[in-house]
Amino acid sequence: MRERSEVMKYLCLVYGEEAAIMAMPPAHCVEYDEQIRASGQCIASEALQPVSTATTVRVRGGKLSITDGPFAETKEQLAGFYLVEARDLNEAIQIAAKIPPAQVGCIEVRPIRPIREAVAAARAS
Repeated sequence: MRERSEVMKYLCLVYGEEAAIMAMPPAHCVEYDEQIRASGQCIASEALQPVSTATTVRVRGGKLSITDGPFAETKEQLAGFYLVEARDLNEAIQIAAKIPPAQVGCIEVRPIRPIREAVAAARAS
């Protein structure tokens, strides 16, 4: 296990065409998930239900608006995520490259903005 103070958190967003993602053997994805969790680098990971089950929520001028489906119409849909810990972006990219759907889709790697820690530090000073 890693010391949490020496790593950053990255969100690896899994995108792909639903048919291609759904055609991947679930066991292949679960095997990788078990490996990354055992390494101590994975904080959380989940596959998402098909985009047809999505609901988009907006609040404008105090009014709630709900729309079926995703925010944008695209060929590639958000299929799941991994929240991982890595020393730097290069290590996060190496982790993302091993996520099985990277073979048929793409993985967006984004650093987590530590807003809780920033607010706590500001309150403490």
